Amino acid sequence: MRRLPLFAVTGLVAAGLTLSACGSDSLTPTTPGAGGTSAPSAGGGVDAALAAKVPADLKAAGKIVVGTDPTYAPNEMLASDGKTVEGFDVDIFKAVAAKLGLETEWQPAGFGTIILGVTSNKYDIGVSSFTINDERKKQVNMVSYYSAGTQWVVAKGNPEKVNMDDVCGKSVGAQKDTVQAEDLAARSKKCTTAGKPAITMVIQEKQDQVTADVVSGKTVAMLADSPVGLYAVKQTGQLEALGDIYDSAPYGYVLPKDQTDFANLLVEALKATKADGSYDAALKKYAVEAGGIDNFAVNP
Repeated sequence: MRRLPLFAVTGLVAAGLTLSACGSDSLTPTTPGAGGTSAPSAGGGVDAALAAKVPADLKAAGKIVVGTDPTYAPNEMLASDGKTVEGFDVDIFKAVAAKLGLETEWQPAGFGTIILGVTSNKYDIGVSSFTINDERKKQVNMVSYYSAGTQWVVAKGNPEKVNMDDVCGKSVGAQKDTVQAEDLAARSKKCTTAGKPAITMVIQEKQDQVTADVVSGKTVAMLADSPVGLYAVKQTGQLEALGDIYDSAPYGYVLPKDQTDFANLLVEALKATKADGSYDAALKKYAVEAGGIDNFAVNP
């Protein structure tokens, strides 16, 4: 349930613990041929009936401009070349755009700027693991395509014997402006109300920093979105998941409020990717099948 506040900045590294921002703060588009603009070649190709319903301006442009924060592996991340935007979010949306006969142009941006970029027409859409919530739905249309919750992560073997229901007085990390940071603050308040020491909350700007803190021992645990936390466990080899995923909620594509027809068209395109297997293939590629859905909807 990442990125609950309306404007938040989030992130995680692309692979292993090569903990480098690697251009993640860039506000310029990636270059064509290096992950910037991609041809509609994913999945089963163009669906003529759906492509015929594409808004005239997008059809004329032949592409859809996507605002994304590629610092949240394996959802959205930069490849080793520091330019190519990849991840399961990217693969799914490329397949969706392919159904509509559109190319995708991925423009890396700070997460907190993307919704504003969509509402000001800088981007046609925001694809960046946005949790759907009532606050956002007042501002934009959102199209559900995946479900994620919160996952706790600790050092392998849990040497500090962390109990996620009692971390009073311990150092625990989360990313700034995320629902996980709010979760920690609420837990810390419960500690102090009960007369126990507050949680030492280590809140970082980027998820890669949060992950590095657990690996180094600066914190005893971290909270992150389930696919991100589980990916960190897999890639580092030094971490393990603690407890069950909780507070699951859908991710949604972000579109302007006046684009309801196009939002409904994206639902139909998602259904087409589910039918031809490209949706499930994207999830399998990154081992995130657990969050897959088939009840795609506008503003669920």
